[in-house]
Amino acid sequence: MDTYAIEIGKRIHDKRIELRLTQEELGLAVGMNKSTVQRYETGQVKKIKLPVLEAIAKYLGVTPDWLAGKSESETIEREPNAIILPQGKIRMIPVFEKVSAGLGAYADDSIVDYLPCFIQSDSEAERTICVKVCGNSMYPKIEDGDIIQVLKQDWAESGQIAVVLIDGEDAVVKKIEYTSDTVKLISINPEWPQRTFTGSDMELLTILGVVKKVIKDV
Repeated sequence: MDTYAIEIGKRIHDKRIELRLTQEELGLAVGMNKSTVQRYETGQVKKIKLPVLEAIAKYLGVTPDWLAGKSESETIEREPNAIILPQGKIRMIPVFEKVSAGLGAYADDSIVDYLPCFIQSDSEAERTICVKVCGNSMYPKIEDGDIIQVLKQDWAESGQIAVVLIDGEDAVVKKIEYTSDTVKLISINPEWPQRTFTGSDMELLTILGVVKKVIKDV
């Protein structure tokens, strides 16, 4: 086995044990399963992708350089007066460039980053992803390049901002409103006209999730 991979794996393992975390808990927090964590810890993965390494480091409270064996200092410098949230509720959520049908399983190489998000329950964490927004139809609330935190579900209340799939194509982020016989997808930016679906056309719409938070300047 690669000695470099073994050293990284040992540091992940030792810090996880120090924090009294299980492999399953660490995997859930950074968007992978228990067996993948086990492969990392035993040095079976020769090269860990940087976003994954950074996600693990953030959750374990150490620097990526220390985890990679490039530094002997594992301490993360914190901003003065920073609020420290309970570590067990900070989940490393994968960030995707776009969403598509089902918001289901994604390949590792489609993840562009991980973000620490404060999420109370394990079940909500399992249903949460982040998506980088492209376009200005929801300006100024959601701007081009912002990241939205999305809770995956197949319904949305009238007035909520939702991720909606139209006729099986890539999804859009719009404010959704219902009347007795229509569904309206509304852009906040007045330069973008609203879209109204009636009758059988309403069946073209599939709600993939609702926007829980907008993350700017990340």
